[in-house]
Amino acid sequence: MGSAVLGLLSSMYAGSAAAAMPDKTKLDTAIGQACVKCHADESPGIVGEWKKSRHNMNDKKRVVDCYDCHKAKEGEKWAYKHEKHDGKDIFITTIPTPKNCASCHPDEVAQQQPSHHAKAGQILGSLDNIMGEVIGGPAAVNAGCRQCHGGDVVLDHRGKPTPETWPNTGIGRGNPDGSLGSCSACHGRHRFSSAQARTPDTCGKCHLGPDHPQMEVYNESKHGIMYRAHVDEMNLKSKKWVAGVDYTAAPTCATCHMSATRKQKTTHDVGERISWTLRPPISQKLNMVRLDNGSEYDVPEGSPIPKVGEVDSSPKGKGAKVKEVLTWEDRRGKMKNVCYACHGSDQVKGHYKQFDDVVNLYNDKFAKPIAAAMKDLVAQGYITAAPFDDKIEWTWWEIWHHEGRRARHGASMMGPDYTWWHGIYEVAQHTYFKWIPEMKEAVRKKDGDEKAAQAILEKHFKPIAGHDWYFNGISKDSIEKTRAAFEERYGKGSLK
Repeated sequence: MGSAVLGLLSSMYAGSAAAAMPDKTKLDTAIGQACVKCHADESPGIVGEWKKSRHNMNDKKRVVDCYDCHKAKEGEKWAYKHEKHDGKDIFITTIPTPKNCASCHPDEVAQQQPSHHAKAGQILGSLDNIMGEVIGGPAAVNAGCRQCHGGDVVLDHRGKPTPETWPNTGIGRGNPDGSLGSCSACHGRHRFSSAQARTPDTCGKCHLGPDHPQMEVYNESKHGIMYRAHVDEMNLKSKKWVAGVDYTAAPTCATCHMSATRKQKTTHDVGERISWTLRPPISQKLNMVRLDNGSEYDVPEGSPIPKVGEVDSSPKGKGAKVKEVLTWEDRRGKMKNVCYACHGSDQVKGHYKQFDDVVNLYNDKFAKPIAAAMKDLVAQGYITAAPFDDKIEWTWWEIWHHEGRRARHGASMMGPDYTWWHGIYEVAQHTYFKWIPEMKEAVRKKDGDEKAAQAILEKHFKPIAGHDWYFNGISKDSIEKTRAAFEERYGKGSLK
């Protein structure tokens, strides 16, 4: 029956992508009706969901059925012979892709294809993939990593996907027709519900856990609390879904990253409104370059940015012409516009000040000095350049990949517990009482003493005021200030 059709979120804003639906022949209609009749017996759950979808009950009275999405041409590598209709072989594909969805939803797919979601499968060519494929194992990658990030779907000799690569609704799935992504990751087949895509639980399928706990942070935040309390007021099934107009109770993930406001339209480019990258060891603010070939890429703050109208000869530009440039300030402005649907300018300004301060604290006090020290350890031969063969590399991995991300995401989404106890607190604890002792041990194994380790610490850590307590102890003034406040509450001598 195939995957869900991308683009129903476009109905959040004025206009309907369904207006782009192509004409349908009488033969195609007859084949589609035969599909529904057969599958009503073979897989009634699928047909039951489809009957409740807008594909079956759309405004144009033009039913979109099984064959519209699964139709394939003989000779296409993803096509296989399924049944006969009036003596004619019918060819279908198991997996409708964004290219199929684009026949009715071209704008949404054009936004989705260059997005961070569509590129999510590229993370499989990273340290994460070494961790999964080598240290874990391919089975864990297939049933774990690729079910969120996506992987390439491989076809067998019949044109059907292999069981090792299907089922897979990973958001960055590599499809046999060259397209990227899976619309059904957000619009679950076969109801294709915009309401489902608007709920935080849909995003929480992938955005949760120790290294990217956006779902947990959202649930802790005031936004998440208000959503759960007033979910019946969220108007999730509305065709038009404008923040502050069609609902006021709370934002969801889709509200902030994709949905319409009074001043901007819906987008399926989920990174368009993100000004910081919170994923790598050290966060950077990102500018976005959009090209006339439909692709886009990020440029870190401080790096040269091509101008609109120029031919981009960089490796990422590949000779395409620059169509649009969004600076990190532009991207932040788009996100602030969502905030203004419910908040005043002072509150929005204050939030971003607090968010930026946490990211800069993490960057400057912990991530940058540790990253620099790790380079010194490799350069001086204390650890190898290969990943994960030294204990200290695992500790650094978790500091930035787990605790550091939690702190940054906690601050970005107003989750105080994830900002501090699951975030900066654990970054600090693991820096001082895991990473530094392991660094000293790595040096001691080679040199027999810790002089080089101390030199590395004094080079990268000592100049940073926030580490003064480590080298000189917590100041007496700080201790006495705490003692006085504690004894005022609990009595003299209560702080031991």
